[in-house]
Amino acid sequence: MKHFLRAAIAATTVAFAAPAFATDIIVVSHGQANDPFWSVVKNGVEQAAKDTGVNVEYRSPETFDMVAMSQLIDAAVNQDPDGLVVSIPDADALGPSIKRAVAAGIPVISMNAGSDVSKSLGALLHVGQDEFTAGERAGEKLKEMGGTNAICVNQEVGNVSLDQRCAGFAKGFGGQVKVLPTTNDPADIEAKVRAALQSDTSIDTVLALGAATAGEPSVKAVKALGDGGGKIKVASFDLSPGFLKAVEDGDAAFAIDQQQYLQGYLPVSFLALDAKYGLIPASNVASGPNLITKDKAAQVVDLSAKGIR
Repeated sequence: MKHFLRAAIAATTVAFAAPAFATDIIVVSHGQANDPFWSVVKNGVEQAAKDTGVNVEYRSPETFDMVAMSQLIDAAVNQDPDGLVVSIPDADALGPSIKRAVAAGIPVISMNAGSDVSKSLGALLHVGQDEFTAGERAGEKLKEMGGTNAICVNQEVGNVSLDQRCAGFAKGFGGQVKVLPTTNDPADIEAKVRAALQSDTSIDTVLALGAATAGEPSVKAVKALGDGGGKIKVASFDLSPGFLKAVEDGDAAFAIDQQQYLQGYLPVSFLALDAKYGLIPASNVASGPNLITKDKAAQVVDLSAKGIR
């Protein structure tokens, strides 16, 4: 890369010999690479770098911080890369920086968050899932399973994508839904879910918005109350080995797989093809949602442990 950003960020450079020219791509996400979910995204980024022979750097703020993330995008624009990949959890906060990249002639692809605003900000396309639709599908499934009173555990209040998941869930579920705001700390999530269930014994459904961060603690909270997968149904967005094991054991209902490996892999591959040949898909790429139920869980546990699913 041309130079490194001197700021408090998590940055990883993945460089491989390019065939006859050097192509630089910068990935700026709102999720840290040491987060179980985002580590899979980063694995996809790294594999795409290897497969295409481009230079790729993954950057993110140390915490969920839109001001810091906008600064990272601005710094990336100043480096004039051949392509930029961004997640867009808050279009109001990040939009000006993304538009600046587009105005500078840098091809931009969005991933994970921002499918509804990506095109309006000038991105070529979006790789991810429609979060409202995914939440709606989860709500419909949990309603079919007998749910009537639910909590939606939101571990990143202010992340528009997570708000959309809860909103879609409420629509599909049809019954009573309360958003339970928490931090990213699994211990805090377990304590708050347990307290919510103890304060309202009519709650029969828990939807978590991240498997390792919120899904596994939610399962622990339910089991601590002596339910263990009986009356209270627990489902979660995304995958983790622990949550998939809970699904396989019957302690959780299902996981919602958005295939985040593709969200890291495909944008880098697309931008590499664009830089070399001018080839780019004509529309967004839907990476999910897929519901992983008990009959499917065992098939993806191994891949999840390897950082692919």
